[in-house]
Order: sequence, then structure tokens, then C-alpha cells
Amino acid sequence: MIVIVDYETGNLGSILNMMKKAGCEAKISSSLSDIEKADKLILPGVGAFDAGMDQLHSKDLISVLNKKVIEDKIPILGFCLGMQLMTKKSEEGKMEGLGWMDAETVRFRFSETEKQFKVPHMGWKFVSVKKENRLFKDMYENSRFYFAHSYYVKCKNAEDILTTTSYSEEFVSSFCKGNILGVQFHPEKSHKYGMKILKKIPIQMQYVASLSDGLN
Repeated sequence: MIVIVDYETGNLGSILNMMKKAGCEAKISSSLSDIEKADKLILPGVGAFDAGMDQLHSKDLISVLNKKVIEDKIPILGFCLGMQLMTKKSEEGKMEGLGWMDAETVRFRFSETEKQFKVPHMGWKFVSVKKENRLFKDMYENSRFYFAHSYYVKCKNAEDILTTTSYSEEFVSSFCKGNILGVQFHPEKSHKYGMKILKKIPIQMQYVASLSDGLN
């Protein structure tokens, strides 16, 4: 069972509906028991970094998530804010992140000569795959995904970067380290391209779970 972690910061219904259309068995839950029993997890999220971390703390989800992800090595996939919460910290707030990735979340900043680049970054963008991965294998030609964010992730280790996207310069649009995956875009809002990603989640995440030292 795939559990979509409910910490009240995302369009969970849209994610669940898209996953059902993609043929994935999933449920939305904040229950410690459901999360403990999950084979795979999705950490969604829309909104501010500190608000997201505060919700995880207030629902007492930090310990169970750490156990599932760090100790049990259960595959987890973060969407948008969910991806950012996996980093150590964010310029958006003062709270510590989950710290699963050696990375931090920073704000888009552009010079006076780059006024065409707006914050937040919103719209459809292509991704450039940086390492072989089943999640992005055999995608549609010119696949593109929907983004809506003012902050992005900077990975300390280049080997953790799965894809990048261009917005004035290249930023990390997805990462992967062992059983931990994150995408900055919204698969549930990315039509047929996102649907194809979601259809691969059960197979891809099972593949991740079978590896001990990353995905390649």
C-alpha cells in the first residue's frame, strides 16, 4: 500500500485521484498506524516550509517518518514542498528540515537584467535527465511538467541530482538518494506526462527499495 502522508498542506484529493487513474493502490492518511504499515510513502505539499514542518511536528509524524525512511529504508517520494522538507533547511523559514538529503532550499533571485524571470516560477517546463532512472525512462518525447514554486533545492552532492530544469539557470527539479526521491514539479497537475510518472511509481519505488546504495 502507498500512503499519501496527510499533514494538511496539499491538494491530496487531486493526488489520490490521479494515482487511482494511474492504477496505483493508495490512501491518504495521517495515522501513525497506517504510516507504520506502509510499503511506500508519498510526501506531498503546498505552502511555506515552516508551516509544513510545524504540521509534521504537531501531528507527531517526525519520528515515524524517520524510522520508516532512515531505518526501514521504505521508498518515499516527495512532491514540491514535500521534496523541500527533505532538505536540511530553507531560506523561507527558521525551522530545521527533515535532513534526509544533504541539501538546502533557497529562493530564486534574479538581477535587474533578468526581469522576465518572475517569482514564483509557474508554468510548464522540460526536465533534463542527469542519470539513468526508471521514473523518467521511456517518457513521451518533449515531456514537460507543471511547476509552481518560489524556492528550489540545491544539492551538495551532484550524484543526488536526478533532473534539472532551466529558469535563467539550471536548478534541481528532482533528486534521488537510495530510497529517497523528490520532484519539484506537480505530477498530479501535469496531465499525461504526470500520469506516466505516477504509473511508474509502484515499479520504480519497488526498484529503489531493492537497492542499498542509490539508483542508477
